Amino acid sequence: MFQNIKNLWFSISLKKKLGSFAAMVILVMALSVAFNIKVMNFSLGSFNVILNENSKCHDFQEAIELEIEAFRNYAKNRTPEAREEYILSCVRSERCLRLLPFDYGQIGKDRYARTWNVKNSYDNYKKFRDGIIEMNMQDEEYIPSLYQAYAMQEYLEVYAKRLVQVTLKYGNAVYQEKVPVFYNMPWLILWCAVAMMVVVLCLTKLLSNTLIMPLVNLAHSTRRIAKYDFSQQDITVENKDEMGELVGAFNIMKHSTEKYINTLNERNQMAELLYKEEVQRVEMEKRLDAARLELLKSQINPHFLFNTLNMIACMANLEEAGTTEKMISSLSTLFRYNLKTLEQIVPLEQELKAVQDYMYLQQMRFGSRLHYRCRVEADETTMMIPAFTLQPIVENAIIHGISKEEEGGAVYIRIWEKHNNLMIIIADTGKGMEEEQRSQLEQALREHKTGRLGIGLGNIYQRIHALYKDGHMRIYSKKGHGTMIKMVIPQNQ
Repeated sequence: MFQNIKNLWFSISLKKKLGSFAAMVILVMALSVAFNIKVMNFSLGSFNVILNENSKCHDFQEAIELEIEAFRNYAKNRTPEAREEYILSCVRSERCLRLLPFDYGQIGKDRYARTWNVKNSYDNYKKFRDGIIEMNMQDEEYIPSLYQAYAMQEYLEVYAKRLVQVTLKYGNAVYQEKVPVFYNMPWLILWCAVAMMVVVLCLTKLLSNTLIMPLVNLAHSTRRIAKYDFSQQDITVENKDEMGELVGAFNIMKHSTEKYINTLNERNQMAELLYKEEVQRVEMEKRLDAARLELLKSQINPHFLFNTLNMIACMANLEEAGTTEKMISSLSTLFRYNLKTLEQIVPLEQELKAVQDYMYLQQMRFGSRLHYRCRVEADETTMMIPAFTLQPIVENAIIHGISKEEEGGAVYIRIWEKHNNLMIIIADTGKGMEEEQRSQLEQALREHKTGRLGIGLGNIYQRIHALYKDGHMRIYSKKGHGTMIKMVIPQNQ
């Protein structure tokens, strides 16, 4: 029979083996937990019944004593406070009386008799007590009735004490009966735990022989093959499951691998030739990317030139020459920088000068409607940024944000250095954007859909991400509050 079970175990699939092992472990744990719960319930349940019954009897005794004291106080001094205390004590006594165990089969003959005496005496006392409370203190029958009530209260106290004594005696007897069982429980739990551990160890050993050992042999053979040692014998197992199939396939692969070594050497030589060709192709792509960057940089929006020239012509008619001369000088400096700068990376100082010239022209155009503030906390001469980066963003802030506001607005630039990165923030107080519009704008930047954005912003985004591995640009905006562009330009790349 054992051999049949062994053959069956080796023939079933790994999934069923693991399932059987898990089921057995769960069954063992469930039996252990059930046994422990049974033992704990037996122990705690017995103690709980005894303590609960003792507590109920003691509570009733204490309630009767408090009621007697409240009754005597109210009988002598019939104030509202004394009446309220008396009523509360009566309610508590009746509640404790109802909670007393009164099942003959459960509590036995003696306790049943004592409890019946208490209940019957309290019912008679209650009727007599309520009658005295309704009497007038001036009645002739009041004092005799009061002393009679005192006598009934003494009987009640005696009955309550006897009930407590009988209940304690009964609980002690029950406890003494179960003491031997309580002393033997640790040994029962210990033997149960040992038995469960033996069963789990046997199951683990069985699973290890059919699953772990073949895997260990496979790993050992694999390490030898990794050192080009194919001299070891084929692995053999009794398994007829997936593990047996895996071992058979491994032996076939081992023999095949030995034959493929020479072929792999030839392929390595071919791979080296292909790698050289790939390096040449990557180099060509880098040159193409550089050409694309130059093309993007050369795409300058011509509208600003025409708008500025028209504005200068209007100013020439209104003023004599001073302001016009300064505007023309700023404009010529700005376009000289834009058209003649060939470097991709320029000092921060040059970019700030271009922004200053541009803002002068725009302030002349918008007058008091436009304000500009720039705060730089970095070395302008040594910090480098991509050429033509700041002015297009400032232009967008004015055209799309401030110019459409009747009261105008302000443009703020803050630049500082942090962890060898140049941090740049350009903000405006214009009309801002809805969150959906802002998300669409950032998505268009990530997908390089510059046709939806215009040349300036898309140009800057592409150049930052092409030139710097860790560089990035983010857009923050809120409708009615303005827009902020944040850029990070690494200085070590």
